Amino acid sequence: MPKFSITTLGCKVNQAESEAIAQELLTSEWSTTSSCEKAEVCIVNTCTVTQKASMQSRQAIRKAIRANPKARIVVTGCYAQTAPQEIEGIEGVDYVVGHDQKLTISRLIQGPGNAGFDNQETWSSEVSKSRQFQVMPPAISATRTRPFLKIQDGCDAYCTYCIVPYARGRSRSMPPENVLQGIQQLADADFHEVVLTGIHLGAYGQDLASGGNLAALLRRIRDLALVDRVRLSSIEPLELTTDVIELVAGSPRFCRHFHIPLQSGDDRILAKMGRPYTRQAFIDLVVNIKKLMPDAAIGADTLIGFPGESDDAFESTCNLINDLPLSYLHVFPFSARPGTPAAGFAEKIPQAVIKDRCERMRRLGLVKRTLFYRQFVGQTMPLLIETKRNDASGLLKGISSNYLPVLIAGGDELKNKIIDVRIEKMEENSLFGSQVV
Repeated sequence: MPKFSITTLGCKVNQAESEAIAQELLTSEWSTTSSCEKAEVCIVNTCTVTQKASMQSRQAIRKAIRANPKARIVVTGCYAQTAPQEIEGIEGVDYVVGHDQKLTISRLIQGPGNAGFDNQETWSSEVSKSRQFQVMPPAISATRTRPFLKIQDGCDAYCTYCIVPYARGRSRSMPPENVLQGIQQLADADFHEVVLTGIHLGAYGQDLASGGNLAALLRRIRDLALVDRVRLSSIEPLELTTDVIELVAGSPRFCRHFHIPLQSGDDRILAKMGRPYTRQAFIDLVVNIKKLMPDAAIGADTLIGFPGESDDAFESTCNLINDLPLSYLHVFPFSARPGTPAAGFAEKIPQAVIKDRCERMRRLGLVKRTLFYRQFVGQTMPLLIETKRNDASGLLKGISSNYLPVLIAGGDELKNKIIDVRIEKMEENSLFGSQVV
């Protein structure tokens, strides 16, 4: 059987799409390998959310070409969608494939290998014209224990710094029946947790002729009880409604875990970013979640060094995070993306200042995570044991509903099982536990 490899950069949606591409190829009599050196086709699924992400995408493409000059090189993803001409300029690339054509990759590569293949091909359309969600197969063959199911794509927000709407197009939702079918297929394949993901997950359903929203979808998932656990990926603050919070709080079917993009804790910077909420609205949201679910994990994104971010504005963000019961942070430096309004904004922040602020924010994130972890030492809770052991210790790793990673000793028979674990101790920012029999 011919072999393919996939290198994935970027977000959970990209990971979900790579798994769907792999699923299509595996059903077309291809086999997968983790090494491009052993593959007839090397696929690179790119990201362009920051300048660094674009650079890393180019590096991954060139690395694949060097590793296997005889392989056909297929480049897809957000960087391929927004800057196909830059990728066409990389010698050795055979196909540049836009978002709407991702599921055609299995058909594109059915022909002969590089021998006699002289012409580079670009398969890309204007994603801004797409109005229908492209349903992808659930990743039944995924190696991960908690597969992603992409139920939404695109974004209508157009925050001033963000390239994603230009890369992904308008918001589009998977029809509810397809969502339920995908969850059922994953449950039938013996998965116990499904992660619902999207570019703008909170906008789910707004584009569907039948109406509906994320809360309505979650009610159907709860009532049908298709799978043991459903986790939500990132949700915008104003779209994490009371309905959604109460649904999660009221059913063990949903993981007690929210990831909420904050970006800044300063109202002036939020307005300049085009973010449609205030500092106080974010505070009220976190307080409401913790009131209903004191044990919930709440993660946040922060965007550091946006043009005009004064020392006082940065301190406002630090103080907000320090005062709130957040569980962890994802820290991103501002990166000017050509074509976005913020790329032309004045009052740019020096890179050295951005670097220092990011380091400080990451230290604060570590403090928040440590405080969150420590409060669960001595407690017993159900954990889903992942199929891959911890690389450093060889121990099994389990994930709780509220996103606690816990290392435990045990045999392979525990993999992909939900078991009760007592959290015994915390050492060097890691939790250790033992199975409760």
